[in-house]
Amino acid sequence: MDAFTELERGVQAALETYSNIHRGSGHNSLVTTQLYEQARDIVLEYLGLSKAKYTIIFCTPRRAELLKALFKPKNYQVLSSEDIGLPLGLRALAVERNALPRGIPFQTGGGTARLVSPGWVIWAKAPDKFEAGTPPIVNVIAFAKALRLIQQFGKDAFKSIAAGERTPAEILLHDELEQYSGRELLHELRQTLIGRGVRVPMVDGEKSFINLDNGASTPTFTPIWDVVRQTWRLSKSVRQAIVQEVKVICADVLGAPRSDYDVIFTANTTEAINLVAESLSYELQNGFKPVVVNTIIEHNSNELPWRTIPGASLIRLPVDAEGFVDLNELETLLRAYNQQGQHGKSGTGSSARIQLVAVSGASNVLGVFNNLAEISRIVHQYGARLLVDAAQLVAHRQVQMEACGIDYLTFSAHKMYAPFGTGVLMVRKGLLHFSSAELELIRSSGEENVGGIAALGKALVLLQRIGLDVIQEEEQALTGQALRGLAQIPGLTIYGIKDPGSPRFGQKGGVIVFRLEGLMANRVARELAERGGIGVRSGCHCAHLLIKHLLKVGPRLERFQGLMLTVFPRVALPGLTRVSLGIENSAEEVDTLIEVLGKIARQPGTGANRRAVQQQMDDFAGAVAHRVYAYSPGVAAPTSTQ
Repeated sequence: MDAFTELERGVQAALETYSNIHRGSGHNSLVTTQLYEQARDIVLEYLGLSKAKYTIIFCTPRRAELLKALFKPKNYQVLSSEDIGLPLGLRALAVERNALPRGIPFQTGGGTARLVSPGWVIWAKAPDKFEAGTPPIVNVIAFAKALRLIQQFGKDAFKSIAAGERTPAEILLHDELEQYSGRELLHELRQTLIGRGVRVPMVDGEKSFINLDNGASTPTFTPIWDVVRQTWRLSKSVRQAIVQEVKVICADVLGAPRSDYDVIFTANTTEAINLVAESLSYELQNGFKPVVVNTIIEHNSNELPWRTIPGASLIRLPVDAEGFVDLNELETLLRAYNQQGQHGKSGTGSSARIQLVAVSGASNVLGVFNNLAEISRIVHQYGARLLVDAAQLVAHRQVQMEACGIDYLTFSAHKMYAPFGTGVLMVRKGLLHFSSAELELIRSSGEENVGGIAALGKALVLLQRIGLDVIQEEEQALTGQALRGLAQIPGLTIYGIKDPGSPRFGQKGGVIVFRLEGLMANRVARELAERGGIGVRSGCHCAHLLIKHLLKVGPRLERFQGLMLTVFPRVALPGLTRVSLGIENSAEEVDTLIEVLGKIARQPGTGANRRAVQQQMDDFAGAVAHRVYAYSPGVAAPTSTQ
């Protein structure tokens, strides 16, 4: 067995129990968090550094350069995935803990904040504070596994090139399921889900794990993983051809002609939005005070970056009870600022002007899809630009950038069944205001993760072959089933659209948030895992402003929460439990959710049961971590690592 084969074995084991880290509940989140945090220890061990003195920050090449500028050379060391021959686009920055900068991180968004209010932020502690957005979790695990294999196989273990390389088109467009399309392809693809049928411990025995946390991150399928495996072994020239081919796929699928739009690969949606905010800070218009408009339903990644633009102000539009933007209010606001010039400081000769409207294409809390075509019409009528945070949109609905008049579109591959660390910024040409050297660094930084880019391309191809209309119908059927069942559970309150018969139900995706009377959201999520093997998410979902609005948390209570979190960092604040559906889910899994929630509502679990099953879950996570990072029996290793 060679090093690549052993690496693939370990990563496959990690993919079987993949979830988002720190932010979910259930077995998969527990396992993936342990694997990710253990990766930090493996890097420190490889470098021979003390865990007490150093911490590891995982980042892209560009983010590593920005971070390094904050430290003295003696305070850090860097390991690069490129140096070991793997196209992961990853840097592991080992930094002395006492050298970490305080204050606002230079990139903000999901994961960098513990609590957000309209006027203040309690930032996360390092290293989370410097890992904006969902990190490239699987790539980090692969990198840590590779470091251990280098110690076994030698420093050139991953620098061999596969013989008889296939072309990018062969790799991305062809697979064993290519004779299928539509619902038939969806059925066949579900059989290839990596982790399908994995059994997990519960209070009353073992059961196949049910992932209902697709809004946080999605699992993957064998055809996508196969593309990644092949890409890792390619020569540099073919890897670059893969990158160009995926740019074409993105442009075609998302209706963004290459003559008019650029495709820039990033680490995730958060980094993409931060790039737009950074660019806007370089193009402040003479004579105008720039204004950015978003809404209270936004994810922190489409909220916090706009606060950091020097001299700019941020206006947050309210939404109705179901989560939709009031288009009349949006137009009134734009008319007042950009046509009538009603806002500005008298005597200064300058007025405030709305430069950008930044909205989510789909809410990660209420699951609603905004009318982007109409929003775009209004925005452009008054001379502003439109950015769409499409992280929760691209895997669920058809998007046509040119037809909708979208200027900037951002999304992440890990929310569309390709969890290998790639995000995308699609932008109308001429709207990014970086120097040519900086723009080249931005491009090269994202394009180094060729495996993640290839996974994204393959995922887009598969989703198109299934058809977004088919996916919409399937997910809406499951959503309707879930809403009808949840409505029958005593003490359960659903937020947003709750009636499948509503005229607006067609604008709702498979995201449902709810509260169970008498139980904290984290308790509900934990019991779903322990009693049903179900993974969901609880808390504020990186959308603090919206959750506090839904729970009617006023300014006084908000300040008290901030004080509590400062004094007691581990305190659990009020939140909501979220179910989020994906293409791998079935009607049977929704029935199980309803059944288990009904039992929880009638009789919450006891402490004794929780302690016993929690130990079983910890043991389960430890066993998976051993399978991922330990050497496989029978691997023949060279006698020297030189």
